[in-house]
This record gives sequence, structure tokens and C-alpha cells, in this order.
Amino acid sequence: MHVLVMGASRGIGFEVARIALAQGHSVRAFARNAYDMKLAHPRLQKYSGDALIERDVERALAGADAVVQVLGIRNRDLFRPVELFSRATEILLALMSRLGVTRLAAVTGFGAGDSAVALGPFQRLPFRLVFGRAYDDKTRQEELIIASCLDWTIWRPGVLMNGSASGKARILRHPAEWRNGIVSRTDIATEIVLHLQDTTFIHEKPIIVRF
Repeated sequence: MHVLVMGASRGIGFEVARIALAQGHSVRAFARNAYDMKLAHPRLQKYSGDALIERDVERALAGADAVVQVLGIRNRDLFRPVELFSRATEILLALMSRLGVTRLAAVTGFGAGDSAVALGPFQRLPFRLVFGRAYDDKTRQEELIIASCLDWTIWRPGVLMNGSASGKARILRHPAEWRNGIVSRTDIATEIVLHLQDTTFIHEKPIIVRF
């Protein structure tokens, strides 16, 4: 597959790009500073651009088979109005529809959308104080994706950690199972790439945690 990774320069996006290449896929790595990525491969193309500029996204998307969307903001932006997730998603969805790219795996987080009800009573207030603005926009992002005609999966990781793949990630599909927990970025990326070509989690919003 030709996989476009939006937000490929670090974190989960970087791991998705690395693992997808190792699995034999061709990768288009999109980020503001994509050419600074410490990753090189004959099947890797780097696209520096802005997820909020349509022509930048279209240039990277044309000819792709699937998109992995991993957007993030800086910690200092958590206490400002946040629109990145929803605005970038509106642009991406319109372009995917126009160009005929149907497979989307998007990463939001535990606490977005209807998973917010699974936050524990002692988590809710500090979560809202720190992450409320960002997660309100992630919820808008999810709503846009769910309303689309794409073959989407929304991945909602718990508390992100660095580290290698543990092989112990748990995918919680049903609301009764949903809970928070830690999970490595590599574990998340492994599951995203593993299920990019199958239909197991199409139109699902699983939580992913290690324990």
C-alpha cells in the first residue's frame, strides 16, 4: 500500500511510518518539518507542509491508498482555543472524497467523543482543566470522521509512553470495557499498521491500552 502518514515527524506518526516501511508498504511522511525526520528508506517520500493548507495536503495525498492521521499540538497551546484537529480533518476528508482515497485511520485519544463517559470521577476535573479545549476539538474531529463515507477507524490511546513494542496492547472495542491505562506509542503504531488493510475495526472507535 501507499500510506500517507499525517504527522509523521515524531511520536505515533513516526512509529507508524517506520513500522509500515518495515512491513513492506510505501510511505508518504507529511509534517511541517518532514525533511528533518531521522528516517530514510527507498520507499519513503517526505512532504513538508501544513495540514491546514489544502494544496499541501493534496500534493501528498494524490495516489495514496490509505491515510493515517496523527495530529498533535504543543503543550503551551492546550490553554488556548484549539481548532487544529477539526479544521485539518475537514480539509483531509474533502480531499479524500475528491481523490477517491477511502481508508482512514485517525488517532484521537481516550476521553474524546463518547469515551469521555469512561473517565473516572477523579480524572474528570483535572482532565477537563488541562485537556478540555483540545479534546473538545478532538470530539469535533471524530464527529466529522464518523459522518463521512470513508472506511474509517478511530484509535483512542490511553496515556502515551515511549518504549519498544510490548506485544501486550489491549484493544477495547465495547463501551463496557473502556478504561484508561498506559500504552507505548510503538504498540499503538503496530496495531494501526496491522489493521490498515483488514476490516476488523472499520467504523469502530476502540480504546487501546497496555493495562
